[in-house]
Amino acid sequence: MIDTVAAAALPVDEMLRIQKNRLEPEQKNEKLKRMVIVTGTHGDELEGQFCCYEVIRRINEHKEYLNGIVDVFPALNPLGIDTITRGIPKFDLDMNRIFPGNMDGSLAEYTAHEIVEDIKGADVCIDIHSSNIFLREIPQIRISEETAEVLVPMAKKMNVDYIWVHAAATVLESTLAHSLNASGVPTLVAEMGVGMRITKEYGYQLVEGIFNLMKDMGIWTGPVEPVREPIVSTDGKVAFINAEASGVFVPHIYHSRKVKKGEYMGDIIDPITGSVIHAVESPVDGLVFTLREYPIVYEGSLLARILGGVE
Repeated sequence: MIDTVAAAALPVDEMLRIQKNRLEPEQKNEKLKRMVIVTGTHGDELEGQFCCYEVIRRINEHKEYLNGIVDVFPALNPLGIDTITRGIPKFDLDMNRIFPGNMDGSLAEYTAHEIVEDIKGADVCIDIHSSNIFLREIPQIRISEETAEVLVPMAKKMNVDYIWVHAAATVLESTLAHSLNASGVPTLVAEMGVGMRITKEYGYQLVEGIFNLMKDMGIWTGPVEPVREPIVSTDGKVAFINAEASGVFVPHIYHSRKVKKGEYMGDIIDPITGSVIHAVESPVDGLVFTLREYPIVYEGSLLARILGGVE
């Protein structure tokens, strides 16, 4: 059942509608648990679109296994998706910086408020993001230190490669995840892939994790696939590699592979002189979980993130 959670008039007789698809079993009762899946907060992050499709498709194929409520929001920022814009177009605004919103505020604040109010009371929320167009990320869950005790056990069921526990001070209070966690809705932030693209293998991987968590919660009674054991880390184990010069980055290594300290990772080259400006080496042993996707770089540009200490 498709519901409109928030609606507002736009110029030229158009309407902004935030919609969700509610999937629920034929036999309903007040004790049913509810999972919410949201994505499309940033209009240039599309990996979650495939996940929403796949979750809904699988549930519809076997509704007899559904034993709870699943609400799917494919586009929290439909204007951004329509215009391939990260934020809300014409507002110059990042939607993930205005939660929990304001009923009497601007259009963006109003829609944020209505989204939060609709999700409140859920037993879990999965907030799916992509990376930007510059970087590729392995499937991971990002969690603040203050919510780690509750969320890490749930994240381990999500079939991701990595759980990154952030220092609480780095978590913005204006995000959807923070607002929902503060209101009592355990919210997992999934990050994977690259901006403006769909990586199907990552989508399938995360969807398997979503069904595994649904099974653990009693929302899904059908068979599920075994999930992988993720690496759990804190900020202190993550090494950042930034460009030491401007140019074109040509990686030598592959994403999501392990490297050794001092290992050659790629070159920053100068196309006009045919020279290597800087040969990039790994500062630690570990797993490359972020790798530069867009090749043009400037001094200080992020090239890679490595989870150190992984053999």
